[in-house]
Amino acid sequence: PKLPISVTTQEKGTPMVVSGTGKVTAIPDIATISLGIVESGYSLKEAQTQVNTKSKSLTDTLKKMGIGEKDIKTTSYNVYPEYDYNSTPQKIKGYRVSIDYTIKIRDFDKINDVLVKATEAGVNNIGGINFEVNEETKKEKLQEAREEAVKEAKEKAQGLAKAAGISLGKIINISESQGIDYPRPMALKEIAIGAGEEIKPDIQPGETEISVSVSLTYEIR
Repeated sequence: PKLPISVTTQEKGTPMVVSGTGKVTAIPDIATISLGIVESGYSLKEAQTQVNTKSKSLTDTLKKMGIGEKDIKTTSYNVYPEYDYNSTPQKIKGYRVSIDYTIKIRDFDKINDVLVKATEAGVNNIGGINFEVNEETKKEKLQEAREEAVKEAKEKAQGLAKAAGISLGKIINISESQGIDYPRPMALKEIAIGAGEEIKPDIQPGETEISVSVSLTYEIR
């Protein structure tokens, strides 16, 4: 019986394309947390006053903890009327006001304390915690992965040329694609640290994988 085989043809003068992949890991050094405050009141002024009071308490608390003003960003401020659907016609029975912040934390030792203190300041909506690598480190790691990918591609090209008995010419084209696999947002996990002591969330940043895939096109002599 005939056996299935894979056949690759390379005509004289046709460029040869090889690829390589480089992967490196980096420890995230920036945590981004979404915090929100939502309050309701019979009047718009009442709801806004509650939110504004807690909002000021939150920002003052964060600044006292060493979080820079540039790392405290207001992402939304919303006002919603609340209707009494049992009445005809429908009447407004109150208002709901919400404000959302994105907080960047550069000192990971403060993550747990920020979550606890933010809740004490009035935060009643905590979103996911995302981790990222600062731009300078990201560029360094991308270059490391790029060099590794090019090295692998060149070694592959030389191995193929030797096995096929052909000579490689100059590189006439190069392309790359990048990928960064950040750790997924992590849910808060409570840990028991002893009777009578405060229970804090346990947050771990994990590792980020940075990969670069490179394709090299060679002339064939």
